[in-house]
Amino acid sequence: MVSQSSTSAQGRVAALAADLRMLSGKLARRLREEGNLGDFTWTQMKVVSRLERDGAATVTALAQAEGIRPQSMGATVAALKAANLISGTADPQDGRQTILSLTAACRESIRAARAAREDWLMHAIRTRLAPQEHEQLAAAIELLERLIGA
Repeated sequence: MVSQSSTSAQGRVAALAADLRMLSGKLARRLREEGNLGDFTWTQMKVVSRLERDGAATVTALAQAEGIRPQSMGATVAALKAANLISGTADPQDGRQTILSLTAACRESIRAARAAREDWLMHAIRTRLAPQEHEQLAAAIELLERLIGA
């Protein structure tokens, strides 16, 4: 038989999980609003993020990494090229392949978007939280890092 305190503790953990999920979604949406790169699809943004994080790649490698068909990735890449976010050069090992990378303009847009998000966060922390709450927020960040295994 499960004790009442165990049941209430489980209920509290479930409520915390639901609250954290909803709050993290709201925070992610707000940060996207503050540092928007434009009207790009989710897949386009994932490709830009992957190229920034992992470096240059072929259409085939990007398609495999994202779990989509190379033809679908080709359409995504074409849109990103048209927006001057990525460029391609011939693969020196295999001239049939194109190595894709971020343009300087894209890197600057990413930098500016990150700066805008951090500025919004800094302003919100400074104006909406008392100084002693800054320490509570720092402690909460440490807990969240442990929670996600960072």
